[in-house]
Amino acid sequence: MRLFPWLRKSGPPLPVGSTSSVTGVVREPFAGAWQSGMSAFDAGVDSRHDLLAFSAVYACVDRISSDIAKLGIRYVKQTGIIWQEYGAPRFTVPLRRPNAYQNRIQFITSWQVSKLLFGNTYVLLVRDALRNVISMYVLDPARVVPLVSTSGAVFYRVAADPLRGLQEQVTIPASEIIHDRGACPWHPLIGVSPIVAAAAAGTMGNRIQFNSRKFFGNMSRPGGILSADGPISDETANRLKTQWEANYGGENAGRTAVVGDGLKYTAVMMSATDAQLIEQLKWAVEDVARCYHVPLYKIGADPTGSKTAANIGALEQSYYTDCLQAPIEALELCLDDGFEVPDGQGFEVDVRGLLRMDAGARYDAYAKAVGGGWMAPNEARAAENMPPVPGGDTPYLQQQNYSLKALSERDRNPAPNSTTAPKEPAKEPTNAD
Repeated sequence: MRLFPWLRKSGPPLPVGSTSSVTGVVREPFAGAWQSGMSAFDAGVDSRHDLLAFSAVYACVDRISSDIAKLGIRYVKQTGIIWQEYGAPRFTVPLRRPNAYQNRIQFITSWQVSKLLFGNTYVLLVRDALRNVISMYVLDPARVVPLVSTSGAVFYRVAADPLRGLQEQVTIPASEIIHDRGACPWHPLIGVSPIVAAAAAGTMGNRIQFNSRKFFGNMSRPGGILSADGPISDETANRLKTQWEANYGGENAGRTAVVGDGLKYTAVMMSATDAQLIEQLKWAVEDVARCYHVPLYKIGADPTGSKTAANIGALEQSYYTDCLQAPIEALELCLDDGFEVPDGQGFEVDVRGLLRMDAGARYDAYAKAVGGGWMAPNEARAAENMPPVPGGDTPYLQQQNYSLKALSERDRNPAPNSTTAPKEPAKEPTNAD
């Protein structure tokens, strides 16, 4: 039995956006960039690897991917109007160990990092003879090209990748690929990463840090010009320049210079204060966080200290709603489609670990829920990973609670639990009496 029964070499389907194998849609950052072989990152914008060197970009990508990966994934089934966890090894076992070199957290982290950096995540599904998923591989987005046939069927051309079990370039049908993608402004099969919008801010932040390193490496002294009142020859100018750089540049910066013949030194580079370095760097961090929808306190860049013990619950809820909910919902739907789960069942990311309150707030909420009669004691114990107790499966209410209708009836009639025996009706007189 072949591991990939659909395995075949690249066929007729054309790359997305193309009208033939030669011509297609070309998007370039400026006129002539395509002929010069320059991409958007070549046109004054750093590559994705360089942008990761900017701490704000790395912090946002790491924060989102790690926060989603640490959450458990349950398989649930609808029972009546509620969803309950359901044991289905066919679906849950592949998630515990997706492949030979990744566990669940590493796999989900790779999934999210690929989407955050490239805008697309391609997951190769390996099935057995019964079409059960037995392993999953997150593919390198740079090695995958979406294809569309003339009939509208979607395929994916994947370059050789021995780590994922692909020994040659193949064309894979869409049913064997989970394609999770970000915003698709140009084509429904081509997602765009937030890093496209954050590239300018990330590049500026990188260059500010690089210039700062050079500035402080020069004893915090700016560059300048040696000038003379009268004309000097090129030979003299080159000699003075060479001597000045050798004696007062690099590690020798900061030494005392003695100049003659009317030479003057004039600084030409702005200092860090003149360039408002801190303000510019702060704006770059804020712009990157804005593109990724990550609050500043999550990446340690909030100068106001808005995170306190009193509002941590509200902040976490806002972080989940604004930043994490969309990728989490997309993850659940992609797993449902890839595993071909039946109706009324599906995967669910357990967000309780993310929105978990402190112990005092949790216990207070449990007390109100159990005391209000809509939560059983054993349900509260299960939420704290405690075993059930006898009699704790039923919600309870105190006996003195009555409805308004029952109280109205009580005012007109004896109470239902009254111990006073009702009077017997008088007997009619008989002949004997």
